[in-house]
Amino acid sequence: MSDNWNALVDFDKKHLWHPYTSLSHPSPVFPVKSASGVRITLVDGRELIDGMSSWWAAIHGYNHPALNAAIENQLKSMSHIMFGGLTHQPAVELAQRLIQMTPNDLQHVFFADSGSVSVEVAIKMAIQYWASQGQPKKQRLLTIKNGYHGDTFGAMAVCDPDNGMHHLFNDVLAQHLFAQSPNCYGQEQYDQEAIDDLEQLLKSNRPTIAAVMIEPLVQGAGGMRFYSAAYLKKIRDVCNEHDVLLILDEIATGFGRTGSLFAYEQASIVPDILCVGKALTGGYLSLAATLCSTKVAHGIGEGQHPTLMHGPTFMANPLACAVANASLELLLNSPWQQRVNAIEQQLLAELQPCHQLNAVKDVRVKGAIGVIEMHKPIDIQWMQPRFVELGVWVRPFSNLVYIMPPFIIEKAELTQMTSAMRQVVSEVH
Repeated sequence: MSDNWNALVDFDKKHLWHPYTSLSHPSPVFPVKSASGVRITLVDGRELIDGMSSWWAAIHGYNHPALNAAIENQLKSMSHIMFGGLTHQPAVELAQRLIQMTPNDLQHVFFADSGSVSVEVAIKMAIQYWASQGQPKKQRLLTIKNGYHGDTFGAMAVCDPDNGMHHLFNDVLAQHLFAQSPNCYGQEQYDQEAIDDLEQLLKSNRPTIAAVMIEPLVQGAGGMRFYSAAYLKKIRDVCNEHDVLLILDEIATGFGRTGSLFAYEQASIVPDILCVGKALTGGYLSLAATLCSTKVAHGIGEGQHPTLMHGPTFMANPLACAVANASLELLLNSPWQQRVNAIEQQLLAELQPCHQLNAVKDVRVKGAIGVIEMHKPIDIQWMQPRFVELGVWVRPFSNLVYIMPPFIIEKAELTQMTSAMRQVVSEVH
């Protein structure tokens, strides 16, 4: 690297806080010059095949001409305008697209700046719905262990309180209810014990529960755990039986990642409130949305507390909405289902040998998600640079080595990725 880049990296190391790192013991960072397709080019000239889709968002890869054009065209009219008292075409068109892509029950859209904020809005919607119905004591959420819903305070409160990354803040977070997480991956049947635990908590605390919140089929950053569609369907049945709302967090799973456009489709259910984000803009800009049913929207709007008190400064940013429209059009006009299915089949075949390694606890695949679970926590200070040496970008955490590659990844590129994963985990003892 040039002296200038060395100076920049040195400044970064001393002054910049990267996600989930310590400034006293910083993890290595690799300066990026550019990114195109599924390849990240480092300043020193090395190319890395991207296995993370920039935390699951860049499903079309990088520097896509259609998405670039959407940004450039929108810049000609306006880059931003407040959404309070004003509206604009990209936001209205995006809301129309989201409503068309989701079930008829979901007719109302609130735009947020990030996935965490969309979760905050969903929690507010659920609590305010019941307050508007004259039941202000219904302020708690019921969720399952091993979940992750974001890093803001409302979202942290529904993340796993013991095994999650936010236990330090437990004493200052809202106190919600946690049922045991299901153990029914790959089965058509649901985990009856897990359902019984959730239903018992619901029965015992029904007067105070506003909603059940869950990540459908895939628990993401809480452990990359998968469970059956039958369990998710049973959750919907339980919510109906006990008259509580169901919030689905599809921030990680939405827009094709699990093999269906949304993961809930595989259970043939409809949530009352739906959170989406990440891949919404194809990884170009931060944008999320919280969709809800007419029951929820009108239940708030015609009730005792009719105004939803939330309004991010950059809500419905025109640039973000414009590129989201282009990204969704690109997705729906592409053979995304065939691509995700091909990725799934290749991951199943090429990660299977890792089952034989002593350091490996489990290997699992769902759609365009491949996970190797280790018996022990990973030494990321060693493993991250090792993947870079092998020409791939994989970001492990805890005891998990996983990938969520862009949908456009070619077979040979994915083979290089899985070969590197097998090599690196074979070096763990």
